[in-house]
Amino acid sequence: MKARLLVLPLVAAACSGPGSTPQAEAQIAGRTGTLEAAAATITAEEMRSRIAYLASDELGGRDTPSPGLELAAEYLARAFEAAGLEPVAGGEGFIHRYPLGMRVVDTAAVAAPAGSSAAPAAIREVEVRAPNVVALLRGSDPVLRETYVVFSAHMDHVGIGAPDASGDSIYNGADDDASGTSALVEVAEAFAALPERPARSLIFLAVSGEERGLLGSRHFANHPPVPIQSIVANINLDMIGRNAPDSIAAIGLDYSSLGALAQEVARAHAGELGLTVAPDLWPEERLFFRSDHFNFAAKEIPAIFFFAGLHEDYHRPSDEVEKPDTDKAARVARLVFYLGHRIATDPEAPRWTEQGLAEVRALTGGR
Repeated sequence: MKARLLVLPLVAAACSGPGSTPQAEAQIAGRTGTLEAAAATITAEEMRSRIAYLASDELGGRDTPSPGLELAAEYLARAFEAAGLEPVAGGEGFIHRYPLGMRVVDTAAVAAPAGSSAAPAAIREVEVRAPNVVALLRGSDPVLRETYVVFSAHMDHVGIGAPDASGDSIYNGADDDASGTSALVEVAEAFAALPERPARSLIFLAVSGEERGLLGSRHFANHPPVPIQSIVANINLDMIGRNAPDSIAAIGLDYSSLGALAQEVARAHAGELGLTVAPDLWPEERLFFRSDHFNFAAKEIPAIFFFAGLHEDYHRPSDEVEKPDTDKAARVARLVFYLGHRIATDPEAPRWTEQGLAEVRALTGGR
């Protein structure tokens, strides 16, 4: 991976070389400081504020479809616009919709006399269109800006259901996945804060329908607003705010060069991040199939999924705002920012390992 050099390795190389000058060293140090300053805009306080809204009772658990999900989509669209990102062609501004076939019971038909030829069918299909939110930060290189790194998280949850012992029936989904969605916005803001954009273009994708079978990301992958072959990597964030504060699992770590690069980035920023990037610790859960990175991997786009593990509040009303460790979630978001920057500035695109691609093809059925 000799081409995978960026700020920190370059500092050492330039300062030790025979042609090093104080001016060159100052320029390199300035770039390092700028990158770290942008990462520092991702804070626990910002994460807490975003999670508090997305996982509030007002949004009613963000089921797909629901009024609360629409509020989440509008919130994210405003946040991306405020950060200076652009909408991507093919949507209503930042919001892209996809068809969501649903069946409803027609109560008038149920009440109609048996055998009535005028009675409509008791169960009928309804033209529901669910939202994804898609934002673009255009790259700076004339050639590489036509290639894309996609950052993704799902903004939906499971809505309102059976009440728990306390009588609470709103499944707020603070960790699942208000934590990852909040990180998505924070990473976008950090990139927008850089005075010099990375070479490749960046797409920030908040999807819905994940809890109903990865529907939003599947539609994006099947109907991408940019050529699918131009997407070089997907970094997915789902449930990043719980469990051990000093580690994060990277599902698919061994499948592509993204895993080793994520570990390299974590080591390079160990003092700031305090995170160990671990492989899949729960293979029996088949997590590679269970979040939105899967639809990118199915298109043979190198993908990695950051995940902090299941817990007792998973898919329960108790996944409340006060539960996620927002300091940990902010550090995971900074890791993703640094990792994304490395990918977006490296002329060499991420690549599958031979064994990893074979396993991915076996897992996805080669589709």
